[in-house]
Amino acid sequence: MFTAASFVMAHERLEETKLEAVRDNNLELVQEILRDLAQLAEQSSTAAELARILQEPHFQSLLETHDSVASKTYETPPPSPGLDPTFSNQPVPPDAVRMVGIRKTAGEHLGVTFRVEGGELVIARILHGGMVAQQGLLHVGDIIKEVNGQPVGSDPRALQELLRSASGSVILKILPSYQEPHLPRQVFVKCHFDYDPARDSLIPCKEAGLRFSAGDLLQIVNQDDANWWQISVPRPLQACHVEGGSAGLIPSQLLEEKRKAFVKRDLELTPTSGTLCGSLSGKKKKRMMYLTTKNAEFDRHELLIYEEVARMPPFRRKTLVLIGAQGVGRRSLKNKLIMWDPDRYGTTVPYTSRRPKDSEREGQGYSFVSRAEMEADIRAGRYLEHGEYEGNLYGTRIDSIRGVVAAGKVCVLDVNPQAVKVLRTAEFVPYVVFIEAPDFETLRAMNRAALESGVSTKQLTEADLRRTVEESSRIQRGYGHYFDLSLVNSNLERTFRELQAAMEKLRTEPQWVPVSWVY
Repeated sequence: MFTAASFVMAHERLEETKLEAVRDNNLELVQEILRDLAQLAEQSSTAAELARILQEPHFQSLLETHDSVASKTYETPPPSPGLDPTFSNQPVPPDAVRMVGIRKTAGEHLGVTFRVEGGELVIARILHGGMVAQQGLLHVGDIIKEVNGQPVGSDPRALQELLRSASGSVILKILPSYQEPHLPRQVFVKCHFDYDPARDSLIPCKEAGLRFSAGDLLQIVNQDDANWWQISVPRPLQACHVEGGSAGLIPSQLLEEKRKAFVKRDLELTPTSGTLCGSLSGKKKKRMMYLTTKNAEFDRHELLIYEEVARMPPFRRKTLVLIGAQGVGRRSLKNKLIMWDPDRYGTTVPYTSRRPKDSEREGQGYSFVSRAEMEADIRAGRYLEHGEYEGNLYGTRIDSIRGVVAAGKVCVLDVNPQAVKVLRTAEFVPYVVFIEAPDFETLRAMNRAALESGVSTKQLTEADLRRTVEESSRIQRGYGHYFDLSLVNSNLERTFRELQAAMEKLRTEPQWVPVSWVY
């Protein structure tokens, strides 16, 4: 029976013994064995199985790596310049040096980037899903000393090119960082801008960059770097393609904020005097400068970069918001939807300060209140939007939206685009549909057909039609990041069917919504 003393004696003997490889030409030895097995393999299944094992690529790689390591000599590396100077005269223990073997083909990316630190090349990041990440042999902070026995110098680009062109067995000599790996927090974001790494002079590795467009969904798997996030694109989100794997680099929120902070925002959408969406004409223009609650605060702090989203099972939205230029058919679509299924869809009754006409009844068309009462409610923030026409106030109370929702219906709204900023909350969970104007000729043909069928009595001028098309483009540029769906209304019946199909899909398919609606 072994005693504690015998274990101590064995440990001391091992420390006195210098361990060395028996031989460094095992690949040659295996080739000799395979030649001897060639004839035996035809007569013995055991010999055939042994020959197959010895020819396996993994076994061959193991032997090749062993031979490479066994033929090396290991000197004690000098202390890193980054170490505490009080320890600079102390020798680095020999076991601090590690040899890492990687087998790759020429042109294959390892999924790792480097930085210069104290004159040495240090691993800056390991891309999620790449070869190095899958093997788990290298870590952020490891110092690369040699590649295949050759010193690497201090040029990250030269090292990247050397590793990219290398093939077969690649042996890295490193000084480990011994950093404890941790599981990154994984988040999903919706992109609100276009990005092309080929045009980005700041990205540390253009080949690792991911190109994306506004509206794409991306999964962020690592945010350790303050300036560059790592993303993975799962199959359900394949809006983009990442060359060489399923990971890539994108600029972080902080980096994009720095780049965009001093860029003047497009002010084309500021309403001009006398118009709402800039498409009314004639002597009696509606003076309806709609003001969204606390809108100035939204504009002051809003930078369109990334929006964190969460995947939700199918559910019914509380509000359906139709956005578009004046004259594109939003109100017609709203009315058709309510008439098609009045038990499922409803809308608000607008408030006004004007006196009711003899034929009007309270709650049928309008809710009538005094001007003083309406002004007080506006100051208290009880209106989603409001405006003035011919000396009378008109507006939509937020409570009226809540009333439709409380009745178990989807509240359909055709509001000013600015109002979406208020509605886009966990309380109203809106589905925002942009009704886009068709081209000028199609819009003119639609107006002509509406006049001939008696659906419309107003013939739009060419100026009106062009104003509608231009305003539609401005709304899309300024508010496109809010849209869940865009429909070009070149045919009212077809657009209505598309809207119906989209609303039905919400009840059967998972949805991506702002994470603030969930947590």
